[in-house]
Parts: sequence; C-alpha cells; structure tokens
Amino acid sequence: MSLLEVRDLKTYFRTKEGVVKAVDGVSFSLQEGEVLALVGESGCGKTTTALSITRLLPPEGEVVGGEVLFRGLDLAKESTQKIRRTRWKDISIVFQGAMNALNPVMKIGDQIAEAVMLHEKTAYDAARKRVKDLLELVEINPERIDQYPHEFSGGMKQRVMIAMALACRPRLIIGDEPTTALDVMVQAQILDLLERLRRDLQMAMILITHDLSVMGETCDKAAVMYGGKIVEYGTVEQILEQPAHPYTQKLVTSFPNPYGSREMVSSIPGVPPNLLTPPSGCRFHPRCEHASDTCRISEPPLRQIDSGQVVACHLRGETSE
Repeated sequence: MSLLEVRDLKTYFRTKEGVVKAVDGVSFSLQEGEVLALVGESGCGKTTTALSITRLLPPEGEVVGGEVLFRGLDLAKESTQKIRRTRWKDISIVFQGAMNALNPVMKIGDQIAEAVMLHEKTAYDAARKRVKDLLELVEINPERIDQYPHEFSGGMKQRVMIAMALACRPRLIIGDEPTTALDVMVQAQILDLLERLRRDLQMAMILITHDLSVMGETCDKAAVMYGGKIVEYGTVEQILEQPAHPYTQKLVTSFPNPYGSREMVSSIPGVPPNLLTPPSGCRFHPRCEHASDTCRISEPPLRQIDSGQVVACHLRGETSE
C-alpha cells in the first residue's frame, strides 16, 4: 500500500468573481522513502495541492471532491480534530519563507517544543532536550535554543523550520519551495541537508518547486502541473531527458544549461490560464504551437506512453498497452 495516494483531488476557491478551480482532478501516489516533485509555473496549483493534503486551506478554499489517502485514511473526509492529530505528527510542512512562518516574538526553542509537547504529550524539560537534538541534527548550535528568529540568517531560519517539521518524527514532509529567496550556496546546503535527513530518517517527501535543477538533484519522481491539472508524471530522468508533453518540453528548454553553449534560453509565450474561466479542451492549447482542433475541444486523458511516463496530450496518443 502506498504511503500517500491522491485520487482525483478537486480544490475550489469561492471568490466574488466566481469559483476558481485551483486543483481540478489531480492524482498521484507516493511510496515510503520516496521524493516526489510538483513542478510548474506559479499559479498552476502546486501549493494548493499541498495545502489540500494537510487541510491548511484558507476559509474560501474547499476540497470539493476526490480522496487523499494517507496509510489508508482519507484525510479529505476526516474531522478537523483528527486532522490536527495527524498534521505535524505524521505529515509536516516546511513553508516558503521562514520569516513569515516563524513567530517573531517567540524563542525558536519554544516554537519547536510546542509541537513536541502537543503531539507527544512530553514534559517541557524533555521537549527542550528533544529540541536541542533537532537543532544539532540540522547543524545549528543547540546553545542558540533561546534566541529569537530575527537573530538568525535566512538560511538558518530555514533550518529551524526543517527542525520544527522533524519534531514529531513524521513519515511525510512537504517542502513548499523551501529554498526560495536563498542564495545559491545556502540553497545547496539546505538541499543537501534535506537529502541527508530523508536518507537517514527514511522519510517520504513532496517538494514543490519551479526550479528543475532542484528537482533533478533531490527527487525520484515528478508531476508536472499546469492549469490545476497534472499534464505529465514520471521519473525525474524521464521528465528531464524525454519530456513528452509540449508544456514539459517548454519548461525543460526554458531552463539554462550551465554545461551548454552560452545563449539566451527560450521562454514560454503567453501566461497560465485564468482558472475562473479555464479554456476548453487541453488547458495548454492557447500556448501550444502544435495544438489541433481536437486539443481545443476535447480534454486529453492521462495515459501511459511508450517511453514510460503518463501524459495528458492528444499528440501523444500512442500507448504501451
């Protein structure tokens, strides 16, 4: 049985202008110890998918359909009280922008200890000992346990967030662009740390990113999202070396190759669709130079192709079946 299985997940936001179908039929699975990347442009539904799994949506957001099966338990249908017991104990999240996620008037040790005391019913002194062990694990001097977030650099704050996510020994960690706004050297350190912790602690991870180099260095599988849907799903090697969907191909070619010739990379023309009124058929067809009348009218199903990955594209109709 998969650790996590998301089936036909639909998350909509009710706004004054109408209903935004931010996630519209997303399905994927994750095994124990596996790392899955959710990749795509901003506004394609990556973070909303993560917030739907953890039930941390804002008030206007709602999971309106599908299943989120974690060890067989459907998180989409569980009570708020039960979700609170699962969140952080079994599934935790490292948010984008540690400065906004940490309480600026609370010592970092107390913030981490709070999760330990709440979920593991641990006394304060024992929780503080656990916090010191966690800080050491993420390579922060345990003597800094009583300092405030403003006393740490951006990279160190991100390490504090990772320590907090590890506080209750979860089986799954979701990283929502955990290296955004960090310089490349600190980003490399954070990615190395996540990879080492994943390997040593045998955790599964979902990594949300728009950086294909991060995906290539860290992940086993990748789901490419566009317009609230998954358009391609496969191993990282398949996605990077044999991209099948036109959108994935554009993503790969728009990313600079440090080992290639020094030239301007191509960009993807146009912008992602307005999910208040998404286009008919394939949602990428307004930006796709290969679109046909079928692409404009009929929505393509996800199906496996000969190269192995699963793709939603009428142009890749051949299957391995």
